[in-house]
Amino acid sequence: MTTISGKKREKIDRLAELAARDDERGVSLWQEAFRRLRRNPAAIVGAVILGLFLLVAIVGPFLVPHPADAQLWKGEIRDNIGYFPGPRAENWFGVDHIGRDEFSRMIVGARQTLLVGIISTLIGLAVGSLIGGVAGAAAGLGGKWGRALDNGLMRFVDMLLAMPSLLLAISIAALLGSSLTTVMIAVGVVSVPVFARLLRGSMISQSNSDYVLAATSLGVKKPKIALTHVVPNSLAPVIVQATLTLATAIIEAAALSFLGLGNNDASIPEWGVMLADAQRYLDAAPRLAVLPALAIIVTALGFTLLGEAMREALDPKLRK
Repeated sequence: MTTISGKKREKIDRLAELAARDDERGVSLWQEAFRRLRRNPAAIVGAVILGLFLLVAIVGPFLVPHPADAQLWKGEIRDNIGYFPGPRAENWFGVDHIGRDEFSRMIVGARQTLLVGIISTLIGLAVGSLIGGVAGAAAGLGGKWGRALDNGLMRFVDMLLAMPSLLLAISIAALLGSSLTTVMIAVGVVSVPVFARLLRGSMISQSNSDYVLAATSLGVKKPKIALTHVVPNSLAPVIVQATLTLATAIIEAAALSFLGLGNNDASIPEWGVMLADAQRYLDAAPRLAVLPALAIIVTALGFTLLGEAMREALDPKLRK
């Protein structure tokens, strides 16, 4: 009997030890998502593309072989017969229509494109999260007056959503004038309703959770519940959406620059502006349009692949 009890105690102690180890090794939602991402080929491809893009954008401008705005080979241009020196030892991508090194401009342009994409996404994320956070807290925890506030904010968001995104961005850029700052603001405003509705919906869903009911029953004030509990647990889909929005922000910023609403300083290269400048020389030097177009496509693809993989890793409905 003593031996049997001793064996049972050993088994129970061993089980408790293993359970304690499991608790110590427990992983959070983000750690589990990271494990899933490491096994996702699309996420790996997207991460590699973005890693190269970030490396080129951050380090590349310090290593370019020639100044991006220097017209060092202007004397070799034969515009009347459509001759522009192509790729060679000193100019890996050839020269553009006014004798500037195309490779150096592509490298420096990566930083400008990254800057536009990140700042415009941050503008949309900040404003959209503010609107969505207030609306979500009001709808989920605010009672009658909260629902009225939520209704008013969402009607404003619906007005923004009713307009095609590119048309809205063009309208804002046309009102503010052509500049790099204008492009950032216009593209950022376009993404505001997406972030607002996403955070609002996530917060309303979280407001019905058991931990909110428990905190309310303990007398915790509703603003504190919203800020310290509901908002942090609602940010995962918003962060994933920010990754996807970076892809569309780069494309929309390039579209505005292509339409002549972007940066007017020709000395600062930007892929959308380079693509617009190359339209007149498609027959003589198609590479001037192909190179920035491919750069925009591949970069947007990298953000999209990584964003979709993150969405699948974080969304319980999409986990396999």
